[in-house]
Amino acid sequence: MKIKSGFAKREIAGSNIVVPVGSASSEFNGMITLNESGSFFWDCFCNDITIDEAVKMVTDEYEIDDATARRDIEKFVNMLKEHNLISE
Repeated sequence: MKIKSGFAKREIAGSNIVVPVGSASSEFNGMITLNESGSFFWDCFCNDITIDEAVKMVTDEYEIDDATARRDIEKFVNMLKEHNLISE
């Protein structure tokens, strides 16, 4: 799965913000503020990867167990799906 094109992550005043650009702005009206882990997850899903691959990337980067990483990633992916921001 991969984040749909048309969204840009920018750092503004120390916060990571995702905004729609181009035609995506007609489908998604708003912005998303990401915390540090959300920003890392976003970067992971800018590539076409599986949840298993994302879990591996997160556990390699952070001191976190597989179960916790999977739970957090699945929660993030569900948020993306709710807002129609991810393609599978």
